[in-house]
Amino acid sequence: LSSLCLARDCPLLVAPAMNKQMWENPATQRNFAQLIADKITVLGPGSGDQACGEVGLGRMLEADELMADISGFFTPKLLAGKRVLITAGATLEMIDPVRAITNLSSGKMGYALAQAAADMGAMVTLISGATALTPPKSVTNISATSAEKMYQAVMSHIKNQDIFIAVAAVADYTPARPSAQKMKKIEQANNNNTVTIELTPTKDILKDVASLPNAPFCMGFAAESERLIEYASAKRIAKKLPLIVANHVSAMKSNENTVTLIDDAGAHAPITASKVDIATVILKHVAKLMA
Repeated sequence: LSSLCLARDCPLLVAPAMNKQMWENPATQRNFAQLIADKITVLGPGSGDQACGEVGLGRMLEADELMADISGFFTPKLLAGKRVLITAGATLEMIDPVRAITNLSSGKMGYALAQAAADMGAMVTLISGATALTPPKSVTNISATSAEKMYQAVMSHIKNQDIFIAVAAVADYTPARPSAQKMKKIEQANNNNTVTIELTPTKDILKDVASLPNAPFCMGFAAESERLIEYASAKRIAKKLPLIVANHVSAMKSNENTVTLIDDAGAHAPITASKVDIATVILKHVAKLMA
């Protein structure tokens, strides 16, 4: 097998499979470094339970992880050298220490875009709100659970970015005076058994980034329950975006979606597919617009 590898005229991918002690052996690490120096792609290893009873680094990646890495390897590097900043997930606007205003965003679309951008050769920073998803291993992940924290995180990392993709479902409003202690039912109820929570607007992250001097290519999403194309088009124009993606709010937790890309040429034909496939279509369109 090693002789065949020496005689190859094609890229070589290697997936290590061994136990913790074998992987940590200095000889293995020297050979691993040599493989990297020889531009051989090493997939893994993974960490976890091993056949010998040990737990740690060395085991072969799971089949789905290998497939994802192999697919990424063969993806055309349309964004090679580009720096991409993506927001994803929902924000939590705290009412008190145990209650919050949030939304149904799963983060799946933003995470799919982060993975697809990395597969296309981009250096990706993912600023993630509340989500149960595991961040792609090939991106820099930053947690920002509130609208204000996400705003600060974006503004702290936007410098030198080539592309900004605002996918996160950021709250439009936040409690003006969140309680430092848990609100008691009896303390908050008035004679009508109602509670009033004063809300103040949050900052518009996408609008502010698009308004920066030397702003990156900015793209946003418009999730609407009605008049989808009309409202999304108006949002694109108001924020001076080269591209916006319109989708119905019903797809928020789904693995699939139907989206319409809207740019200076107008609304393109709707695309119905998995969010993973849609991410690739969107980024190919971004690369085309930037060319």
